Amino acid sequence: MKSTKFIVKVDRGGTHAAEYVQRIDRTPVQMTFNRKLALLMGRFTAEDAVKSIQNSRRFPGMRRQSHHG
Repeated sequence: MKSTKFIVKVDRGGTHAAEYVQRIDRTPVQMTFNRKLALLMGRFTAEDAVKSIQNSRRFPGMRRQSHHG
């Protein structure tokens, strides 16, 4: 069965590489540059992660991922 999961991609602007949310059970949220290590999560969890890391230097957004399972 195919379901839609989300990853949270964070752009800092400029020349910095994009980061992805790896863990959300910590404060602050743990980030990674490796997309394969990004946390696959449901829509509402992803929206909560976006809200928790918004600030003036980060621009978070949700990306859809197809997930089999």
